[in-house]
Amino acid sequence: MRAVLCRAFTGAEDLCIGEMPEPKPSSDEILVEVHAASVSFMDHLLVSGRYQMRPSTPFVPGTEAAGIVLSVGENVTRFQPGDRVACWGWTGGYAERMIAKETTSVRLPVGIAFETAATVWHNYGTAHYALVERAQARFGETVFITGAAGGVGLAAVDLAGHLGLRVVAGVGSDDKAGFVRGYGAGDVINYRSEDLPERIKSLTGGEGVDICFDTVGGAIFEQMARLMRWGGRLMPIGFTSGQIPSVPMNLPLLKNYSLVGVYAGAWTEKFPEQAARVNDVLARLLTEGRIRPHIDRILPLEHVKDAMRALADRTVHGRIVLKIR
Repeated sequence: MRAVLCRAFTGAEDLCIGEMPEPKPSSDEILVEVHAASVSFMDHLLVSGRYQMRPSTPFVPGTEAAGIVLSVGENVTRFQPGDRVACWGWTGGYAERMIAKETTSVRLPVGIAFETAATVWHNYGTAHYALVERAQARFGETVFITGAAGGVGLAAVDLAGHLGLRVVAGVGSDDKAGFVRGYGAGDVINYRSEDLPERIKSLTGGEGVDICFDTVGGAIFEQMARLMRWGGRLMPIGFTSGQIPSVPMNLPLLKNYSLVGVYAGAWTEKFPEQAARVNDVLARLLTEGRIRPHIDRILPLEHVKDAMRALADRTVHGRIVLKIR
């Protein structure tokens, strides 16, 4: 089958289109004919050797895809050949065929295009797990979301509005401000041109934020460690800055706030039935039009390097999708 190949952890420029054997589903897996796959920053980190796991090479990148079920393992009960699905896995999405666990797959609502479906469950699943399960966000609380115009960040902005939260969005350029406001952000901070501590203090009357949903890491996370409200939740989601931050532990002690780790992929594997229920919730919200995944652009599979460059350059709003069929 035709696929994007990563032969070494040397970055997107060394990716190539090649042939790989068609994968075979295990007893609890499905084989999907992929029509569309989304490009995430995690994929970019993985092929660059900067993620916390390293698959054996060569491998096919791509964490999230959508398509049609071709076959199912003997223990699979929720799907059958011909079903339209979205699916998630650590690798395998940038190919004509992908295998996925039954528990990390979801049947598509009627009328949802494959391109849209490939952008929903990782982004919104991470946001839902972080805000609902881990932060236990309460109506009226203030959440600061970094990387707010990216895939996961934008999903958090969108979902936070449905939870009744006051959303402060953090972006890295002024052109993204209007975009995130359109998704429900009440206030926007450009942390590359504005004084982040002063803006947070001004917006919160000096009290700080209840929840920090941080996908960037580095200096921004370290600053936010000093800008939390009493009893708040500071959540590391990812490290798109490439820098893993350090926090003096007297800071959470002084304000009784919590450092709450969010690793949605590991949670999905450890608690598959809970994750499947969240998938069903997201499918309902999508059908009702209450969440609005944003596709920045759709590119052919052969343009995977262009997609990765755009991610690295921070020019993507929402997700880029690779069209495979």
